Amino acid sequence: MKIFLTGATGFVGHHIIQALLTRGHSVRCLVRTPATQLSRLDHAETVQGDVTIPETLHNALTGCDAVIHLVGIIRPFPRKGITFERLHVNATRNIVTAAQAAGITRYLHMSALGAHADANEDYMSSKWAAEQIVRTSPLQWTIFRPALIYGSGGEFTHMLHQQVRFLPIIPIIGNGQYQLSPVAVTDIASGFANALTSKISIGKTYECCGNECCSYNELIDLFGAAIGRQRPFKLHQPLGLMRAMTRALEQFATYPVTSDQISMLIRGATCHDQSWRTDLTVPITPLAEGIKKALTG
Repeated sequence: MKIFLTGATGFVGHHIIQALLTRGHSVRCLVRTPATQLSRLDHAETVQGDVTIPETLHNALTGCDAVIHLVGIIRPFPRKGITFERLHVNATRNIVTAAQAAGITRYLHMSALGAHADANEDYMSSKWAAEQIVRTSPLQWTIFRPALIYGSGGEFTHMLHQQVRFLPIIPIIGNGQYQLSPVAVTDIASGFANALTSKISIGKTYECCGNECCSYNELIDLFGAAIGRQRPFKLHQPLGLMRAMTRALEQFATYPVTSDQISMLIRGATCHDQSWRTDLTVPITPLAEGIKKALTG
């Protein structure tokens, strides 16, 4: 199959390209500038365009058999025109419309665990709005809602690696007891690639978690153990103080976290339904093994 892929230059995108090429598919990647480099993936075709500008998508999808839409942001910068409405909702509408115009029927969509109609965070509510565009389309869609994704090249993975490697004390928001079920990026990539030829996945929304649940405190310990640092010392920051400080400072791009991100973190991210494993025959990577591989190669 020939796959049209958005978000190809991102963390998950690189891994999905590799999974697709390994399975014998060809890949056409949408890039904003012709000079964009897809590291070590010379066999992927590129086409210039922008998911937020519909006219740039004309003919870009011609000849493709399926679409994988990954574009998303974790933090908005409205002054730069980077908003959840533009990058999640409008971009999805544009890609769905372009897919229909090109005669493509198969469509895979990246959402997020926690997206729902009554979400309190702008991030999650925009992810839900994008899902509704997909669901009401005539496409043969599958929606993925991953939990926290970790792996080589991921920003979150890099951040925790740097903390446990260089900081004598690891700062933790709140008590650190919130529960997470991190999932390896290679497993997510396998799920997307396998779904392309899985009829059972059509019309389904999959929650995607790893097999193990741990607290944020325990996740820090796993990162420490992966590099030989046992039980790093943690300093728990009062949640109320962190929320107040973040409301005052999140307008500055250099401040590392937003109010939405704190809210989503302390709520945790675990799955109620893990049918993606069986439907898509995804062998789940053990957490400690996956973290060690991500940090040490």
